[in-house]
Amino acid sequence: MSETRTALVTGASRGIGLVVAQELLRRGVRVFATGRDQARLETLQRETGCGISVRDLSRTEEVLSLYEEAKTHLGSAPDILVNNAGFYRKSPLVEASLEEFEDQYAVLLRAPFLLCREAGRDMQARGSGHIVNVLTTCVLFANENLGIYTAMKTGFQGLTKVLIKEMRPFGVKVTAVYPGGVDTDVRPYPRPDYLRPETAGRLIADVFFAPEDAVIHDLVFRPMCESNF
Repeated sequence: MSETRTALVTGASRGIGLVVAQELLRRGVRVFATGRDQARLETLQRETGCGISVRDLSRTEEVLSLYEEAKTHLGSAPDILVNNAGFYRKSPLVEASLEEFEDQYAVLLRAPFLLCREAGRDMQARGSGHIVNVLTTCVLFANENLGIYTAMKTGFQGLTKVLIKEMRPFGVKVTAVYPGGVDTDVRPYPRPDYLRPETAGRLIADVFFAPEDAVIHDLVFRPMCESNF
């Protein structure tokens, strides 16, 4: 691994992903950040000098070209991959449309699968690396009106658990992160009793700076107000 580590962070234009990117940059990691909000990404770039790319991860070709763009910008395959991009829509399953199902599948499961595959190949060949997949505590219990979101994140959890075992023999670390409620602007209304994005982002960034002889496989954290576990 090079002395200066590099990272690709998705969903980095706001919320948790933005804080993760900022924290990694603050700690000396070179970051390539992607998201859908061009103005916010450009602000991040002006403030930090990091690489940015506006991408729609619901499109397979954009996911694959994003990874290649990140490699070009960073000079090699990233040492760190943070799969954080996501969104959710609340509705009872009986009212959900097939379009909602396919939209969430594309971003929450297919896109991170492709990035895990591409980065995993390069990390295996190099013999090092760290993949962090941001899941949700929703996969740990049943939450009404979040059936599709929970299904996609549960599928992503299964992929991550297998990846942990498949990557270990090659010296590649894989971490599953399970945040509880976070007060981000993705929510339709503020939740000041929930975790601040700064808290969640710092906890995730800390994973990459654990002692070299240890790997954090699962990181679960919640706001104190939550009791649904």
